[in-house]
Amino acid sequence: MKLKRNIAHSDSGFVFDPNTGDSFSTNPIGIEIIKMLKDGKDINEIRAAMLKIYMVDESAFEKDYYDFITMLSKLKLTEDEPKEKN
Repeated sequence: MKLKRNIAHSDSGFVFDPNTGDSFSTNPIGIEIIKMLKDGKDINEIRAAMLKIYMVDESAFEKDYYDFITMLSKLKLTEDEPKEKN
């Protein structure tokens, strides 16, 4: 799953799509995930980082992660459709 290259974001949670002029907000964890996606990280790398940093079990992370990337896709911020769960 890739974000569109031109999607802008700030550390305060602001996400901007210059193609449409739409802006969105997300929480700090959402911004961390967006940064990792923009850096080309895959689900396994993102999962490992989140499980190391936050006290969350793997199944809760995966549910929240897939909900989040589905939302990004619905907002047309991605280049690809969300992939099947690993």
